[in-house]
Amino acid sequence: MTTEGRSLELYFVDGHPDGMLTAEVFNWTGHVLRIPRTRLAEGLARPEARQTGVYLLLGEDSSGELAYIGETEDMAQRLSQHARERDWWDEAVLITTYGDALHKAHVKYLESNLVNAALGAGNRRLENGNKPAGASLNEAATANMESFLETLHMVLPAIKVDLFRSGRRGSEVDLDQGTPLPEGQEFILRVPKHGIEARAILANQEMIVQAGSRIRENWVGDRKHNTHYWKIHDTIKQGGLIIASDDGAVLAQPFAFSSPSAAAAVITGRAANGRTAWKTPTGQSYAEWEEERLSKGLSS
Repeated sequence: MTTEGRSLELYFVDGHPDGMLTAEVFNWTGHVLRIPRTRLAEGLARPEARQTGVYLLLGEDSSGELAYIGETEDMAQRLSQHARERDWWDEAVLITTYGDALHKAHVKYLESNLVNAALGAGNRRLENGNKPAGASLNEAATANMESFLETLHMVLPAIKVDLFRSGRRGSEVDLDQGTPLPEGQEFILRVPKHGIEARAILANQEMIVQAGSRIRENWVGDRKHNTHYWKIHDTIKQGGLIIASDDGAVLAQPFAFSSPSAAAAVITGRAANGRTAWKTPTGQSYAEWEEERLSKGLSS
């Protein structure tokens, strides 16, 4: 299946990538404004901040990364209130439309869906006390909001907001049978000493590790230096995807990683070079397989 490309326009208001920015997509009515807390006064002075919309607060407290998702008919007023009452957040993301086209039911629907998506992804704790009830929309409005959300979930990762991204693929399956994976190149990672044996498919620019793969139950590597992959391992374990058994731990659901090394590190519970750890069924390392493809491509 071929996916059509889309054009995303980012405008760095302050002239540098970590400052205030806006994000827009051609032929999409939505508008995203990211405001560092240090620039909150300037950000809330912008006209879109006075509109009806949904917003994200991102930051961390003493227990780790934290987020809050809300909706309001006047984001500047609500964010000013949050600035007085919540001291843990350091970035706000305001989501609106051109012409202030969202109304209360729209943003309640969006808020509910975004909270559910964040809880499902499990990347951060949410400060939201309860799941919002959402709103009842007619068929046409629901379709419009679903289309809006689809584009929004493309835009947010592009501005480094990964609150809703999840590596989960497919559903839980019989671990003895595994689960069908998309077509692509198969790789295997084995560490017999520790009972590790994982299978993955490289497809859609992701390393998708198959359910039923035997992996290390706990992270045993360094948590202070060289790698951040322990955070992914912890998230997967806390999400119930690593199931312990008498003869080792298994992955309960297919999970997609952004690189071979990320997948190898989480599988082995420590920093790992995925380019050498993953092998094709014929015994080629990932690096050798890649080099062969590059050579064929350059010679054709």
